[in-house]
Amino acid sequence: MGMTMTQKILAAHAGLESVQAGDLIAARLDLVLGNDITAPVAIDEFRKAGFGQVFDKEKIAIVLDHYTPCKDIKAAQLCKKARDFAREQQLTLFYDVGCVGIEHALLPEQGLVGPGDCIIGADSHTCTYGALGAFSTGVGSTDMAAGMAAGENWFKVPEAIKVTLKGQLNRYVTGKDVILHLIGCIGVDGALYKSLEFTGEGVASLSMDDRFTIANMAIEAGAKNGIFPVDEKTLEYVKGRYKGTVDVYEADPDAIYESEVVIDLDQLEPTVSLPHLPSNTKKAKEVKGLHIDQVIIGSCTNGRISDLRAAAEVLKGRKVAPFVRCIVIPATQEIYMQSIEEGLTEIFINAGCAVSTPTCGPCLGGHMGCMCEGERAVATTNRNFIGRMGHAESEVILASPYIAAASAVMGAVALPEGLEVK
Repeated sequence: MGMTMTQKILAAHAGLESVQAGDLIAARLDLVLGNDITAPVAIDEFRKAGFGQVFDKEKIAIVLDHYTPCKDIKAAQLCKKARDFAREQQLTLFYDVGCVGIEHALLPEQGLVGPGDCIIGADSHTCTYGALGAFSTGVGSTDMAAGMAAGENWFKVPEAIKVTLKGQLNRYVTGKDVILHLIGCIGVDGALYKSLEFTGEGVASLSMDDRFTIANMAIEAGAKNGIFPVDEKTLEYVKGRYKGTVDVYEADPDAIYESEVVIDLDQLEPTVSLPHLPSNTKKAKEVKGLHIDQVIIGSCTNGRISDLRAAAEVLKGRKVAPFVRCIVIPATQEIYMQSIEEGLTEIFINAGCAVSTPTCGPCLGGHMGCMCEGERAVATTNRNFIGRMGHAESEVILASPYIAAASAVMGAVALPEGLEVK
């Protein structure tokens, strides 16, 4: 019986010739990830279980990115617990203020994840690394603790949904529009505990940043993971960067999929998700003119250099609308430096944006962009649940960097072309 990419990676890490959907397996882990919110809980569980030493000090990554630079005393205490544990265990992959980045942009950039890996992270958007042809999934802090101690975790092998991409993206259409469209089609539970397996000739037209964005939001459809085939773009990205061994897995021709979704990239238009679910999608042109108070450009979904370039293309020579706050957050220090070198940061500041050090802050209503009641934001983040970015009576519209930047200029949901609200 044929296997999907995900099933092949899990079989290899379980030391099995084959697995089927529904099998319970123990799989070896290549990396275990935690952040300043989830790692402290995992550390408590690690100690409560009586564990003394992590399985491999070079395979545990702790990234202080959610509330850092620390917004309050509680955040500082959480970071101290993670910091002390990293020092005690002599972890080599510890990222603190000054060398930090948003975890799901930082790990691929630093070459810590790659094709064929099996990765868990105590953060739901760990599925990002499926863009590289890895099996990566979010887990709870207790599972993180077990992974840190044993170097393996239990999994139920997921069923798969085949997402066939054809054609190529048009101007101002990005990977963000692809994943919002898909979630709009299948719903926030349309892929519950399933693997979203992307394939088709359209994959070749997607940049790596597009793929990171799409894989990142697989969880917003309920998926266990999202995964892309390893092609020339993947191999070029990891060349000279990835520190492990590249293992390429391909789905068998007779692999079993629960269902198939076909997306014609040629037909896609800029898409947004209205409050309060990522599945509440509309074409951007259908809601043009909807008033906003804030724009966030960044996050683990859209804070990479291509995202900043897209936003700068729209903002260059323009100004953020009066009474609109536009916050730009490069996802890593390396991206921040590149933004400065390319003149993007100057464009943002001249346009009236606030440019922040790398942080997840606004995405989860943590800091650097919380909203009060009655306010509405356009954000390049990945969730727009009730209260996600602050007050329960605030609203978040999910969009690409192009739409976010245009909306900042117009003070309302807008398209880049012409920047006119009709």
